[in-house]
Amino acid sequence: MDFESVLEKCGSFGRYQFVLLVLYGYTNILSSFHYFSQTIISFTPPHSCVAEATSGSYVSINGSYLDRCSYTKWNSDESMSEEFKCQSWQFERESNYESITTELEWVCDDAYKLAVGQSFFFIGSVLGTIFFGYLADRIGRLKACMLTTLTGAFGDFITSFVNSLPLFSAGRFVAGLSTDTQYILMYILVFEYLSPKHRTLGLNIVLAVFYCVGLVISPWVAIWVGTWRNYLWAASLPALGVLCYPCLLFESAEWLLTKRQFEKAAECLRRIAKFNRRQVDEYVFDEFIKHYHEKINVEQKTTNDTFMGMLRTPRLRKFTIILLIKSMIITVAFDILSRNMEGMGTSPFMLFSYTSFTYLPAGLTIILFQNYIGRKGMACASLFVGAVITAVTGYLIANLDPAEHSLVLALMVGLGRYGGVVAYDAEAQYAAEIIPTSVRGRGMSNIHVVGYAFGFFSSYIIFLGTFYKPLPSIFISLLMFIGSALCLALPETVKRKLPQTLTDGETFGVGEKWYYFPCFSQKRIQDGETISVATIENTHTATLPK
Repeated sequence: MDFESVLEKCGSFGRYQFVLLVLYGYTNILSSFHYFSQTIISFTPPHSCVAEATSGSYVSINGSYLDRCSYTKWNSDESMSEEFKCQSWQFERESNYESITTELEWVCDDAYKLAVGQSFFFIGSVLGTIFFGYLADRIGRLKACMLTTLTGAFGDFITSFVNSLPLFSAGRFVAGLSTDTQYILMYILVFEYLSPKHRTLGLNIVLAVFYCVGLVISPWVAIWVGTWRNYLWAASLPALGVLCYPCLLFESAEWLLTKRQFEKAAECLRRIAKFNRRQVDEYVFDEFIKHYHEKINVEQKTTNDTFMGMLRTPRLRKFTIILLIKSMIITVAFDILSRNMEGMGTSPFMLFSYTSFTYLPAGLTIILFQNYIGRKGMACASLFVGAVITAVTGYLIANLDPAEHSLVLALMVGLGRYGGVVAYDAEAQYAAEIIPTSVRGRGMSNIHVVGYAFGFFSSYIIFLGTFYKPLPSIFISLLMFIGSALCLALPETVKRKLPQTLTDGETFGVGEKWYYFPCFSQKRIQDGETISVATIENTHTATLPK
């Protein structure tokens, strides 16, 4: 009568899981509005310098009429008078949308201010992910999820009132505190209450649909409300809906088990059974509590598992380092591919909105293939294919005129986002299954915080394009090729009983070959069967059932 057995009796894909998935979808909409607010509020439209010729002189043509950052005055005899820096600009606003760039005129010499604000956003994400990840394993997944969502919304809200760089940076720092955890903590709650055979479908289809909806409508919401300040209000106020979560959701029973709160875990399962209209005998819960009490007495395990403990044993250390590197690679690739919307010959609002539809086929790709080729195969293939797409896209961007080939470039940008989304989503589920339950909250948070810390360098990677236009794409594609190769050193997790403790994690997948993929093995795992960690501990081999 372990957790998975009792959950199956109480319902692992019933009415409660439906409500859980709906709220997971709502959280994804909030997350998409929040994360990409950085992009929406800072679109920089084409602009020209506002300058007037004085008596006896005229303004020069510097490459294009009225250079964006400076202009030159010429005397009537065509001798140079003087070169001046622009003090004001005329912006070609799309649908009269007022971004922070156009309102505060953060262009030319002041263009760095956007980069500074974005850097504080990522600094906040690093600290916030560590803090809320720790909090999730101290006070519970549900409470931490609510707190992080409200914190991020508060950061967006106060940003809408700023008029200077210091205040803008402070607002983005607060907003960045919840960049990743509001999504990840809700992901963990859904992950732990869904049956293994429904995880891929439930998690990825909801993510694909709801996150896609949030991204597709966000540019149009910005145009509808008219200004970046109003957009931040529209993106932050719906977060108040998470205050209803405690009335509809239960705390993670698996987290309660790691804290030895067995009676509370059993009560959560009782309430789920009632919600799902399942009749479960009371002796089942008594046996459930007895099982975990006996497990403690026999194994003499403590509840002092920490994330640093994953670095003390050789196999878990290897897995952890690979997951950290993968997170760095995927976060940078995803961020650059999702934000680089300008200079493609198409409205950045339209390009961002339309290419966001790639989240749907990306989610379907994972649903259709992840259980068949395995988690390792999906992670490896998505990074490899994404690397190829990114390299080809960079080459075309460098060699095609945006004005004449805007449609082709838009299609390639969409393909690039598709590859980045598949890799990002596949990595999230794969990491959650490898990390033991006892440190899953801190583990997922710390792995993602390293990724976001590395994401700080995204703007510098884009800057490489000033030396050679395809260089950012080449750099990203090389990183993705490296990430694809590293996936081969991780264990397969599909249809296996996942590790609960660090001890389980150390013996997880022992004896498995690096080239093992379920779809190519003659000994495939049949539906509904699992390989228990206990069996692996006893045999020290990962023997798959015929």
